Amino acid sequence: MPLRLDLKPHEKLFIGGAVLVNGDSRSSISVLNDVPILREKDIMTEAEANTPCKRIYLSIQLMYMEPAKLAHYHQLYWTLVKDVLAAAPSTAERIAAISEEVLAGRYYQALKQTMELITYEQELVTHVSQPA
Repeated sequence: MPLRLDLKPHEKLFIGGAVLVNGDSRSSISVLNDVPILREKDIMTEAEANTPCKRIYLSIQLMYMEPAKLAHYHQLYWTLVKDVLAAAPSTAERIAAISEEVLAGRYYQALKQTMELITYEQELVTHVSQPA
């Protein structure tokens, strides 16, 4: 079953190693095969990865986008996960679910779950930052 994407004007899209940019009007495309796809809104840059959980997201994103360097990004992922678990043990359930997706090679699903982890991380930071 093809994946149909509706693109906004000038929206960027990563498809299997290529970055595409839509033209001046809305358009739709169908992707007929299994290939890594990320919309611009789902792509995190190194500069944006400014928290431990965002760095986890970035490592998974790179696994998804650069399969040739998979071993390197897996190693980075496990190092980051270990550090987050040591600092915030309450993330264990969320990280276990993400890791299950990573180990199964379901990187897009892992990215979606990592967004929930990032939200949780922000809640933890906000809670710690508030005066008692």
